[in-house]
Amino acid sequence: MTAIILMVASAAIFFVIGTLHLKATFFGSDLTPRDPALQKSMREISPVETTETNMWRCWIGFNAGFSMGLMLYGLIYGFLAIAHSRLLFSSPYLLIVGLLMVGGFVALSKAYLFSIPFVITGISLACYVASIIVALA
Repeated sequence: MTAIILMVASAAIFFVIGTLHLKATFFGSDLTPRDPALQKSMREISPVETTETNMWRCWIGFNAGFSMGLMLYGLIYGFLAIAHSRLLFSSPYLLIVGLLMVGGFVALSKAYLFSIPFVITGISLACYVASIIVALA
């Protein structure tokens, strides 16, 4: 039961982060540049790849996609922990994929974000690893 609780905690952290990030992407100003001129410039400049969009729309799309990925991880691994814990904890594939996903988000947070997401994703990683240790003990 402890392993399930730890895995659900890991998943819930990512689901909550993803949900808050998605809300901030579409309904807040936290993800807008401090300099309004930068946002204006992002709306006027297209990426090299295409002229069908601009950098601001890409920014919104990347943030929304990032949020959805966090939420998807949370939903899938939370569901597996609750409804199919035996499958989850006996599948090296699922455990490795989950570990790579959580570890990848921790690495992204460290390299490209700031201390709060790094600490929160680190807590999720600790819960994830602890759940596996408890399940295998």
